[in-house]
Amino acid sequence: MLKNLDPVLSADLLWILAAMGHGDDLALVDANHPAETIARATTSGRLVRLPGLTMERAARAILSVLPIDDFEPDAVRRMQVVGEAKTVPAVQAAVQREIEAVLGEPHPLAGMERFAFYETARHAFAVVQVGDPRPYGCFLLRKGVIAGEPG
Repeated sequence: MLKNLDPVLSADLLWILAAMGHGDDLALVDANHPAETIARATTSGRLVRLPGLTMERAARAILSVLPIDDFEPDAVRRMQVVGEAKTVPAVQAAVQREIEAVLGEPHPLAGMERFAFYETARHAFAVVQVGDPRPYGCFLLRKGVIAGEPG
């Protein structure tokens, strides 16, 4: 255990979040997603599973240490519901609330068509699969920077 870290953040997940660079995407996906297949194609080839959690709980833990890119308007994306691009399922609304709590302002999630999401996820740094069975709980989070002085 480490002090002041969310216990959901396993050693493997912390490695991924720390190893990502500015502009790298993290695919945060639900239990229905073809995570194993997609993860093999990612930059790191890594898949971390977080069973038994809701998507919003996993997002809260990740967002406690991962800065979101503020250079691009679509740094957080969601998979659109097939045939209903404007529909925002409850799981997506819950994650959006977590994102807005961290950012301190409204932050609409950009929608991506299902197969475009899969293709973009293949170019992510890694995949985190949450045990949440609610459909369309699939997100791409683009890492930002933490600026400061050395030392």
